[in-house]
Amino acid sequence: MEKSFNSWYSPALNREMPIVSYGHYGFALLLIPTAAADYLEYDRFQLIDALAPQINAGKLRVYSIDSMNKESWMNNNMIPEHKGIRHNQFNEYVYNEVIPFIRNSTSKEIMIYTCGASFGALHAMNLFLKRPDIINGAISLSGVYNLTEYTKGFWDDQVFYNSPEHYLPTLEDPYYLDKIKSSHHIHIFSGSGDHEDPEAAKRFAGILYNKGIWYDLEVWGHDIVHDWPTWRLMLPYIIDTKF
Repeated sequence: MEKSFNSWYSPALNREMPIVSYGHYGFALLLIPTAAADYLEYDRFQLIDALAPQINAGKLRVYSIDSMNKESWMNNNMIPEHKGIRHNQFNEYVYNEVIPFIRNSTSKEIMIYTCGASFGALHAMNLFLKRPDIINGAISLSGVYNLTEYTKGFWDDQVFYNSPEHYLPTLEDPYYLDKIKSSHHIHIFSGSGDHEDPEAAKRFAGILYNKGIWYDLEVWGHDIVHDWPTWRLMLPYIIDTKF
């Protein structure tokens, strides 16, 4: 498997940001880490190994970046208003730096999908929904879509506009709605075991349904818990059967 490391100083984040890619061909899958993890998390926990057959076959090329949760929502020493500011800087880093990097290293026409597990599932969905003109869909594993689950009671406009469960019902702009509706790769997966929240997945799917947006919802059984073995099963299954 081809593996390539790159890094640059991000103007949006004012720090050096690494990125790793796996594979040589296929659509692009951009992995967003779980909670406070780095760009190599999915490799350390063998998710890349689980995807190796599809990567080596040229079905997809995987990219992985650092999270910024330790500098935003998971930083208990930070002023709450500043958490949203830092998170929006992360969004801009993805939109204005990572997506162009992927296109420049592949092709201008490549399909790009975001993907994440746990907290990364919310970010993956949020990144797609806010910019469906440059991101083509999202795969969310074991996520919740209400950002207040992570804000310790804090609420402002920045929380609202990064919380898909809150802002999507109010979205009326046909430009964005039509582009979201044109995606046939909005995949919402959850288990029903320990620390999973299948009701969050069902609730968000209901919001998509009410907006006339296609989605793929699967809720797996009570033996499917909130942990890496689950995601090593889910993601290869999605790539094999949905793409």
